[in-house]
Amino acid sequence: MEKTLVKKWFMIHTYSGYEKKVKTDLEQKIETLGMGDIVTKILVPEEETIEEVRGKKKTVARKIFPGYVMLEMVATREESEEGINFRVDSDAWYVVRNTNGVTGFVGVGSDPIPMEDDEVENIFRVIGMDIPEEEKENKEIVKINFAIGEYVRVLGGGFAGHEGKVAEIDMEQKKVKVMIEMFGRMTPVEVDFNSVEKVEL
Repeated sequence: MEKTLVKKWFMIHTYSGYEKKVKTDLEQKIETLGMGDIVTKILVPEEETIEEVRGKKKTVARKIFPGYVMLEMVATREESEEGINFRVDSDAWYVVRNTNGVTGFVGVGSDPIPMEDDEVENIFRVIGMDIPEEEKENKEIVKINFAIGEYVRVLGGGFAGHEGKVAEIDMEQKKVKVMIEMFGRMTPVEVDFNSVEKVEL
């Protein structure tokens, strides 16, 4: 199975009228928990419309999808003979799902399903938001064939040949933290993605 880390947009259900509060609460939670590299953007899609109030025209922001909030998240794209699946970080899923006002992700059962790229582009076009060129060209961050909790072998450096369990994956720095047994205790070692290979158990 080939695994790739990608950025995708997801939709979450909220109680109607709670969209802005959910956005604010989530932004604070993400910052406090240091999950900004996993949940990268939170958006309540709105478009400006002109309404007449007491005989005067007024520009107001109208929610395009009442009861929904958009999240850009890093997900693991898994490609196998059975098809393509996207899995979000379990800790991030828990944080989002347990935010006041959120009733769940849009998906099948508890599994979130990402929005199609053309859907996102159409929404951005309506709200007048530009998609960064690098996101248009390629949303892929980096290909890896291992995940947190799996075992890898270090290929280079002072720890070459050692095997250990993946404890953390840093997408920004393209580094992985591996727990290696040294002197009878587990020691965290940080190495580049291309300096490890998955151990097939």
